[in-house]
Amino acid sequence: MLADIITRFRIKGFVLSIDDFGTGYASLSELYNLPFNEVKVDKSFVMEIESDSEAKTIAQSVITLAHNLGLEVTAEGVETKGAWDILEQYGCDIAQGFYISKPLEEKVLKEWLLDHKEGFIHP
Repeated sequence: MLADIITRFRIKGFVLSIDDFGTGYASLSELYNLPFNEVKVDKSFVMEIESDSEAKTIAQSVITLAHNLGLEVTAEGVETKGAWDILEQYGCDIAQGFYISKPLEEKVLKEWLLDHKEGFIHP
């Protein structure tokens, strides 16, 4: 039943993500059985990636697994250049978090998007 609903969304052009992968309900069987486009690496791993070898191994493994399945990977909770650098080294596709930008009001967001239309280049 769930697979049918998700498949209908994909047919209609929706991009579907597994959020918080590695924690809670998200499982390998979902990656195998459901037509997702993207995996989001949970911030609990990303925020510890610089100091915890197990978090680093899990993040790297999720990125590799997702890419091998043809999925895009977003890392949640990227707050430092060090975390960004590690994730970039592992081939993570997208990063989100305070390192890139804190939440912005609409007017400031529009300006930020114009300033970064070629993408965010970190120092």
